[in-house]
Amino acid sequence: MPDILKQFIRAKSGKEVIAFAKEHQIKMVDFKFTDLPGTWQHFTMTIAELTEDVFTEGIGFDGSSIRGWRAIDSSDMLVMPDPATAFVDPYNLEPTLSLIGTIFDPITKETYNRDPRSIAIRAENYLKSTGVGDTSYFGPEAEFFIFDDVRYDLKSNSAFYSVDSNEGIWNTAREEFPNTGYKIRHKEGYFPVPPSDTQQDIRNEICLVLESLGVTIERHHHEVATAGQAEIDVRYNTLLGVADDMTLYKYVVKNVARKHGKTATFMPKPLYGDNGSGMHTHQSIWKDGKPLFAGNKYAGMSELALFYIGGIIKHARALTAITNPTTNSFKRLVPGFEAPVSFAYSARNRSAAIRIPTYSANPKTKRIEFRTPDPAANPYLANAAMLLAGLDGILNRINPGDPLDKNLYELAPEELAKVPQAPDSLLGAVEALQKDHEFLLKGDVFTRDLLDVLIEQRKKDYDMLRLRPHPLEFFLYYDV
Repeated sequence: MPDILKQFIRAKSGKEVIAFAKEHQIKMVDFKFTDLPGTWQHFTMTIAELTEDVFTEGIGFDGSSIRGWRAIDSSDMLVMPDPATAFVDPYNLEPTLSLIGTIFDPITKETYNRDPRSIAIRAENYLKSTGVGDTSYFGPEAEFFIFDDVRYDLKSNSAFYSVDSNEGIWNTAREEFPNTGYKIRHKEGYFPVPPSDTQQDIRNEICLVLESLGVTIERHHHEVATAGQAEIDVRYNTLLGVADDMTLYKYVVKNVARKHGKTATFMPKPLYGDNGSGMHTHQSIWKDGKPLFAGNKYAGMSELALFYIGGIIKHARALTAITNPTTNSFKRLVPGFEAPVSFAYSARNRSAAIRIPTYSANPKTKRIEFRTPDPAANPYLANAAMLLAGLDGILNRINPGDPLDKNLYELAPEELAKVPQAPDSLLGAVEALQKDHEFLLKGDVFTRDLLDVLIEQRKKDYDMLRLRPHPLEFFLYYDV
């Protein structure tokens, strides 16, 4: 485990970063950026190449091989490192400084319209241009699984997957020399202490590493599912800041798991018959240092906050194409597993897709929690899309209707039919986005080109799954 002393600097300039590197005897510098699906990419140079010009002129690289990006005939791109993101990478043998970058077009010198971080920046600028507020805060609760073993393969004549965990309830009879029991039953993983919770020390290490790198952690715990489901809550931050935090969060989670001989996944539904992993996202808007969501309306919210909720509800089905971007996402969004599939709002009520937390009456804590997103989402795109949906609600004064202060999982069918529901597949989400996307084009935050790329990729993923025989089909139909 790396030294948990401070390993980051909130630098304001390249000069400060270079001084930090000298102080920490840095030998290498790593430039990280995010591809369209939301995964970090990187390249590395020696520290001798890090000059102040790098922070103003950028560094060229080939963008043609990055998923969802440029064609080979227009592949030259620039990465512009953000001094405020500098940290000492704990997973390099040689002392290495890491910097997160924004992507620019070398010809136009403008941010690249398919760069997720650029989209988050544009979303923040659009908020300011509306006059509604000047800062949007987001607080994600990203869940994940830590498994002991994962295997999968896909061929023209076979397909399989297998995940395993020494916590898994299916391992009560496995030879472990000795098997000491304490396996977590399905849906009974919430808050058990060790020895049932076998991953306390791993989560502790993840939290301490993240805090040493500048990411504030609120709490961590075992989640509902068996087999090592976990949640570590990152402190809220600005739209861009928390998206940066989430990319670092995934990086640390996966590397700490690997260090311990385990593997971590943010796949929303890796287990059949148990809870999947969500990314409940808290959000609010502020102006001149004051919270705008506090007021005297329902649950202590302001009219502006209710309009924001109205925008989220109106565009929720389209949002799922961005906040729930995989075919696997819709194996989580099914009734019966605490899934937020009903687009309604309520105070305290975790069966509604939008919850208004009521832990405190302090105006600074007033926020909404959108519970539908999952951790497969690209955080830059997801945060930007949710903000744009909420702003559309505010600017057009969209009434969210009455709250539903009851268990939506137990609504009578005739009542449930009146509540908008999440799509039941990635194709349904894409079709919703095709019909409802104008709100994403405001302020040139998203572009039609980008949406076309996202839609094309989602359809491709859906077809790849749709066209392949499934083991369940052999179970059901082989003897027809």
